Amino acid sequence: MEVLVVEDDLSIADSVCEAIDNLGWTSSHAASGSQALEQARTRAFDCVVLDLGLPDMDGGDVVRVIRETSQVPIIVASARPDESDRVLALELGADDYLVKPFGIRELIARIRAVHRRLGHSAETSPTSDELTVGELTVNPRTREVTIGGHGVDLTPKEFDVLAYLAAEPGTVFRRETLLSDVWDINWYGSTKTLDAHVASIRRKLGNPGWIESVRGVGFRLVDPE
Repeated sequence: MEVLVVEDDLSIADSVCEAIDNLGWTSSHAASGSQALEQARTRAFDCVVLDLGLPDMDGGDVVRVIRETSQVPIIVASARPDESDRVLALELGADDYLVKPFGIRELIARIRAVHRRLGHSAETSPTSDELTVGELTVNPRTREVTIGGHGVDLTPKEFDVLAYLAAEPGTVFRRETLLSDVWDINWYGSTKTLDAHVASIRRKLGNPGWIESVRGVGFRLVDPE
């Protein structure tokens, strides 16, 4: 696995890169947003670990630009603890969010988890056949989503959430079930992470009625028409 570490604090960057290299993976370091974008343009990484407080640009802008051309898993590792920062990063396309200070073991576990989910999402989907709900089509094999024949650009995690719901249209899935099955059984984050992804999916589908909230329980996919 090849991991890009975007961090301007050299002591943190060195620790993370050393841990990655000790696992037999390959680490690359970028100390600024511009360096990160240049490396992301010229190399194919398996994961990006990204700080938000970069010297030349905000890490959220790095996420947004990378997402314009790549679906590489992005883990934000930031000193910003506010929920608004977490939600914004996820809406821009990040797949996970860690608040500093964090343990190296937890970061490695998160890297393994996002890589595992990306690599096996088609295998672990309830079905490998194309899923159709009204004008919405979800293809787990090609990871493509269309509405009325028009493509919808989702992040890897957004696709996983939508595909999970689309496998059983109308079925209400509990928040805990979605976090456990779509994220990871060892997910440590808040359910606000799920809310942020659902909100982003609704926006990209062009109609919030596609995903209904069931108060106190969770979500279900329905045809708004």
